[in-house]
Amino acid sequence: MENTKNIRMVIKKGQKPTEEQIREIEAASKRTVTPDEDAPILTLEQYAEMAELARQKRAKNNKPIISLRISPRTLEKARATGKGYTGFLSRLLDNAIDDPELVSKSL
Repeated sequence: MENTKNIRMVIKKGQKPTEEQIREIEAASKRTVTPDEDAPILTLEQYAEMAELARQKRAKNNKPIISLRISPRTLEKARATGKGYTGFLSRLLDNAIDDPELVSKSL
């Protein structure tokens, strides 16, 4: 087996790879993939089974899209939490609706 090394680094948004990094990526893209016990070759049946499991998971997690009016102040606070704020709002509503005291306070 070819002598290889694993390199891990963080590339920040907007940062461009160095010439050396580009050469390493190009060299890695030319290497063959060697299946082993951690990454075996899959059969067509296994691919089909994984695809079906993925479809089932997507269907289970499918969330309807709704329109909701909220105050500008609330929207500003939610956006201030950063990327993914709509998911944050969804989880916040899920938690709030399960809290009877909060529900009665909000009616």
